[in-house]
Amino acid sequence: MRILVLGSGAVAVSADGGRWVLLNASPDLGAQRRELPALHARGTPIKAVVLTDAQIDHVAGLLSLREGPPVELYCTPCVFEDLTGGLPLLPALQHYCGVHWHLVPVAGEERAADFRIEAVPGLRLRALALDGDAPPYSPHRHDPAVGDSIALVVEDVAGGESLFYAPGLAQLGEAEHAAMSGASCVLVDGTFWTDDAMSDAGLGPLARLPVPRKLLVHVDHGHPILDEDSAERRALRRHGVEVAHDGMEIDL
Repeated sequence: MRILVLGSGAVAVSADGGRWVLLNASPDLGAQRRELPALHARGTPIKAVVLTDAQIDHVAGLLSLREGPPVELYCTPCVFEDLTGGLPLLPALQHYCGVHWHLVPVAGEERAADFRIEAVPGLRLRALALDGDAPPYSPHRHDPAVGDSIALVVEDVAGGESLFYAPGLAQLGEAEHAAMSGASCVLVDGTFWTDDAMSDAGLGPLARLPVPRKLLVHVDHGHPILDEDSAERRALRRHGVEVAHDGMEIDL
């Protein structure tokens, strides 16, 4: 499995290096595609987009896909509602390339769901509900619902390697810990990070996970962990935790 880090917590994943799935679409997606040949090759290498939430940093880049084929979009009912109502990106895209919505059935009592992407048969995905707020433009901003935010486990069917991806992870529960422990690579939100915040958020176990690659994504500018000489960065290195950067390639 190949993973490309695209910024704002978004990544692209592929089982064969030719057919790619975007996990979220950052505002800079257009520029990122031009800088990464794998995502700008002929033959429409981006086959689908999977959204973990409807936060603007994760969805604004959908507009940069408007001149291509219809967007094959995978998201929960809550995210679909937000992007057709409070932030109507999907109705706008219908006037350009069109959107084919594929339901990720995490809602109500269903806190997990397995699904596949037809155009990328080499990958198998599982969605896990996370506790988190809906975006400011959501109709249920003050009434959080299951499906507002999810984590993803992406597995390479042939090789068995797997990625745990959660750019909106704020707390670590039993389900998330179990999924992370079985992964080959973990990419989680780094915006919260301070010496105390990792422990306060229940994320101290991240450092102890028996996972080959552990990386923080979606790190705000000015964060101390971006300074390679900082005490915070040294603490991460001691625990085997990396800081991802735009354009980073990860091979599992």
